[in-house]
Amino acid sequence: MESKILVALERIAVSLEILAPQPQSVETNDTAAAFIWNPEGGSLSPVERVNRLDINLLKGIDRSMSTLFDNTKRFALGLPANNALLWGARGTGKSSLIKAVHGALLEEYPFLSLVEIHREDISTLTRLLPILKTNAKRRFILFCDDLSFEAADESYKSLKTLLEGGIEGRPQNVIFYATSNRRHLMSRETSEKTGDDAINSRETAEERISLSDRFGLWLGFHNCDQETFLKIIDAYAEHFELLGDRKELHSRAIEWSVTRGARSGRVAWQFIQDIAGEQGKILNI
Repeated sequence: MESKILVALERIAVSLEILAPQPQSVETNDTAAAFIWNPEGGSLSPVERVNRLDINLLKGIDRSMSTLFDNTKRFALGLPANNALLWGARGTGKSSLIKAVHGALLEEYPFLSLVEIHREDISTLTRLLPILKTNAKRRFILFCDDLSFEAADESYKSLKTLLEGGIEGRPQNVIFYATSNRRHLMSRETSEKTGDDAINSRETAEERISLSDRFGLWLGFHNCDQETFLKIIDAYAEHFELLGDRKELHSRAIEWSVTRGARSGRVAWQFIQDIAGEQGKILNI
């Protein structure tokens, strides 16, 4: 009886192995340098043209830019580099910086690839990592925009494995960059939510907050002052050759920021889009 059970189990194991999706290689995927992870099909969809700004157009974040650029370049060279968490106010250039840094290094390091994974797909990292690992000739920046976790969300555990790893650790050709409005990737209400007792509640909060500690780099982003905001406007206006008196442009930009209740790179870009549309110009980025 036991031998029959063993034979049956072996047949089931073989069948499951045949049915299991094999890791996909992206090395044969033409010249694409950016991909989007599709967990349903277990595949990487190439992005032929990444929506990003030139790194020289990003103003007011010089220190963060220099730090992330140097870290990414070391990673591209095969040197030790840290996972990075870019946190702070909305629209301050977090995701724009990641994409811009990748674009700035791409010419010198064409094997440096950007892979976007959506927040809701974090739990599928265990399926994605083997795919990336098998493509050893490439180096992957795994990018998740607007990352955060709520009280009942347990998918953060998959991310903890990636960031610090278990026995095997993070693949040498993968680094993880994330953006978030929250420094600890969760709201204060979530991190302080009480459980069955004070001890369990404290332990749960500490476990969740420890996730952000696994990022070697923390880069903070904040709303800019008016001077920096206008520098951003000037850089955009010059780059896209927008017409008009500079003093009038500044006046309108300030009014625009007041109506939005914030001064940030995103607000500046929205204003520039309005001006460009008004002048009938196409913004090629």
